[in-house]
Amino acid sequence: MSKLKVLSVNISEKKGTIKLPVEHITLTATGIPNDAHSGKWHRMISLLGTESIAKFEHKANRKIAYGEFAENITTEGFEIFKTKPLDLLQNENITLQVTQIGKHCHGDGCAIYREVGNCVMPKEGIFAKVLKGGELKAGDELNYYPKIYKALIITLSDRASAGEYEDRSGPRIKELLEEFAAKTDKVIAINTQIIPDDGTLLAIEIQKAVSEHVDYIFTTGGTGIGPRDITPDVVKQLLDKEIPGIMEMIRFKYGQEKPNALLSRGIAGIMGSTQVYTLPGSVKAVNEYMAEITKTLDHLIYMLNGLDIH
Repeated sequence: MSKLKVLSVNISEKKGTIKLPVEHITLTATGIPNDAHSGKWHRMISLLGTESIAKFEHKANRKIAYGEFAENITTEGFEIFKTKPLDLLQNENITLQVTQIGKHCHGDGCAIYREVGNCVMPKEGIFAKVLKGGELKAGDELNYYPKIYKALIITLSDRASAGEYEDRSGPRIKELLEEFAAKTDKVIAINTQIIPDDGTLLAIEIQKAVSEHVDYIFTTGGTGIGPRDITPDVVKQLLDKEIPGIMEMIRFKYGQEKPNALLSRGIAGIMGSTQVYTLPGSVKAVNEYMAEITKTLDHLIYMLNGLDIH
């Protein structure tokens, strides 16, 4: 666990202006009272590390005061711009959730840019929203907890669950998720299950995973039109919202060359804040589906968490 030391807390009444240090700040569900950036949005709190400020001081050949880049909280400990949305910064009193790294620079339209000559916030400042409010002051510490994503992979197969043949599609989904995690520098805790083609059992496992706040559920198998292919029928009844576009695109893309791909009835959607995807049971199909699904995982989970990140 990494720690950040709070060196200064700062506020300003107008956006785009330098913030001034104060003795303490009170963090509420809408940010800091009397600060220009407070409100019900994802950038209510801004943080900047002295590690970033020091680099600019060297270039500018002058000392930069706390709050001069309009950060609410000036920190020391590690390069906080390397955090990611949904990571947490907390102590026993407060909890902040990282919501955005950097921002658009307004250049000469910003008072900070005009007064300081440049701004490090667009590249290395971070933004957060308040999950648990309280008081914060210089000298306090914040613990850093990276977001650990949770995934469940369910293979549906009467024969595989009976040990009559080896499941290959479930392990392949796991491999591809691990590759996605490595590429995006995430930690994903992955659990796998093999169950028979039983709709009641499938519904129980999915509902249990949702109650445990699993981020991603992938099923493999049971998406065809055989008498035991029940996966989409069960899952569709459980979804809060269906997301038809991604599965339609996959069927269209691969069905142009292989018409049999059009017979898959796989669906995608959300239950609460959990993403659910039903994939066919072949390794080849898993490769095709996951290649498209992983392109949207980040954007969708940010949307589900109310983060307006584009």
